[in-house]
Amino acid sequence: MKVAFAGLGVMGFPMAGHLARAGHEVTVYNRSPDKAARWVETYGGRSAPTVAEAASGAEVFLLCVGADDDVRQVVGEALPALAPGAIIVDHTTASAAVAREMAAKAAERSVGFVDAPVSGGQAGAENGQLTIMCGGAAEAFARIQPVVGPYTKAIRLMGEAGAGQLTKMCNQICIAGVVQGLAEALHFAKRAGLEPQDVYEAISKGAAQSWQMDNRWKTMAEGKFDFGFAVDWMRKDLGLVLEEAGRNGAKLDMTALVDGFYGEVQALGGSRWDTSSLVARLEPPR
Repeated sequence: MKVAFAGLGVMGFPMAGHLARAGHEVTVYNRSPDKAARWVETYGGRSAPTVAEAASGAEVFLLCVGADDDVRQVVGEALPALAPGAIIVDHTTASAAVAREMAAKAAERSVGFVDAPVSGGQAGAENGQLTIMCGGAAEAFARIQPVVGPYTKAIRLMGEAGAGQLTKMCNQICIAGVVQGLAEALHFAKRAGLEPQDVYEAISKGAAQSWQMDNRWKTMAEGKFDFGFAVDWMRKDLGLVLEEAGRNGAKLDMTALVDGFYGEVQALGGSRWDTSSLVARLEPPR
């Protein structure tokens, strides 16, 4: 299948690579051409100098960019180049409002649109083990499932356009709470004179177990925060969550509190630390 992929960041680069390795004819676009050239050198395929040229002739156009305005720009440039019947798959974590907006614009040109944010981080993208939550028409969802299969661990259609983004917001709410709980437990363990690794081994097989505990407890205890998803990105995501909650009336006291804690981490110089760095405001790195 002829596909295009725009946005070769830490997620998009390996995701597009999985598409190429699966045998698709892949054209990539990235704002910095050197990264696109490196992708072609790594995976084959071809790069295009503009979004429109990348999208031209594509049956499926995928993107993974930064935020709402980036989505608007890329989709706006791709749509005129896409033929009726093509489908846009947006892997960006963005607002539900922009997903609905882009779906409506795509429909005007008889192009499908699926908002498909992912969870699993850089490691999940590299290992082809992402969870994808989707919003859009059932027919479009059925058509894109085998395309994104090479980097998918689990995928589910959650409802109409925007439902994928709303589900990703639930995901980020959960992560914020779990990581803050881990940070406080680790801080408490140290203050109580306990060995952090002993505590982990004692509680990680019970009700406290989580992916975050299994993968981040040790590195949090060591003050290492270079494992992917950055605080700046998490604050962007939690901002979307809190904005949506302002519209739907959800009471997100914990989420708002943890968002503020991430602000403290940024003030410590941790904008590019990963999300487990919440512990740094309790146990500042040496």
